[in-house]
Amino acid sequence: MSDSRRQAIGKADHRRWVVKIGSALLTNNGAGLDRDAIAGWVDQMNVLREQGCELVLVSSGAVAEGMNRLGWTQRPHQLVAQQAAAAVGQMGLVQAWESHFQTHGLHTAQVLLTHDDLVNRTRYLNARSTLRKLLELGVVPVVNENDTVAFDELRFGDNDTLAALVANLVEADLLVILTDKAGVYDSDPGQNPGAALISEAEAGNTALRAAAGSTSSSGLGSGGMATKVAAAELAARSGAATWIASGREERVLERMASGDGLGTLVLPASGRLASRKQWLAGQLQSKGSLTLDAGAARVLRESGSSLLAVGVSAVEGSFRRGELVSCVDSQGRPVARGLVNYTSDEARRIMGRTTEQIEQLLGYVDEPELIHRDNLVLL
Repeated sequence: MSDSRRQAIGKADHRRWVVKIGSALLTNNGAGLDRDAIAGWVDQMNVLREQGCELVLVSSGAVAEGMNRLGWTQRPHQLVAQQAAAAVGQMGLVQAWESHFQTHGLHTAQVLLTHDDLVNRTRYLNARSTLRKLLELGVVPVVNENDTVAFDELRFGDNDTLAALVANLVEADLLVILTDKAGVYDSDPGQNPGAALISEAEAGNTALRAAAGSTSSSGLGSGGMATKVAAAELAARSGAATWIASGREERVLERMASGDGLGTLVLPASGRLASRKQWLAGQLQSKGSLTLDAGAARVLRESGSSLLAVGVSAVEGSFRRGELVSCVDSQGRPVARGLVNYTSDEARRIMGRTTEQIEQLLGYVDEPELIHRDNLVLL
């Protein structure tokens, strides 16, 4: 294990965290919301905030809390029963988080998502814009699956996966998964007393996958350790590290920020830029192209800034908001690729115009940039 890697997590260049807390922790193994534990995590998150860390909280527990309120002792198999439990439990879950953050003068926002919201490119950008604005305003978003209307998500999904997708969405430096286990072991510690904790591994490591698959889950949530390792692989595609640790460790979040050696740290195989470039430039098909004037092409190549409509001289193809487009110079040479904030028809109407003119031309402004630099990769 490299102590310097863990210590770097708490430094200024690792300041956006997505923190996911599992059902077994939040409900004290099914006994109802553990408000003392919630207060402790909020205290720690407040310390991180004061140190300059931006936080997005992904909270499980709605179904488990609903089961407790309804007097159910086992997670139901019937989908509509799961959805009903989630609807009941979500009330208490959100109230608990909001009341504890308020004691520190912090505002929270409830954000309910399904995985489909983060696969559909238009909704992806809408969710991304909202979360970025909340972070800009100093608000702590509390994210959960929209279990009441979700179907595949409840049947096959889990909040580990959702947390990883949120880490991609906000370009987090770190995904923290707090669970009732100390981390990933090389075999199931429940079956093998000699099982050893894996302190550090690289995302995609086959031995790590195999070890995670041998570990049982608590039965309260919908995922086990295998889903956490899979989530780490998803988070790594945008360059985020993932730290899996026990939420019952004293001051666990503050210790992570100090580079403590607890838990399992899963590192991306490549850096942030290489990972995001692979995601945007390699896994998505371009739906059109934007021809840049000489000034815009030069600025993008030299500074990697956002692309403004004023720098576009031609629009080719048919695309929707959130789809991938290519950016080329006046000679047709590739400059960049990125997720566009406007449709092809809208782009044609605003190309060559300043940001201030967008609302006058369209009657609204989705984003001031045609492509934000965070969704743009140079070629």
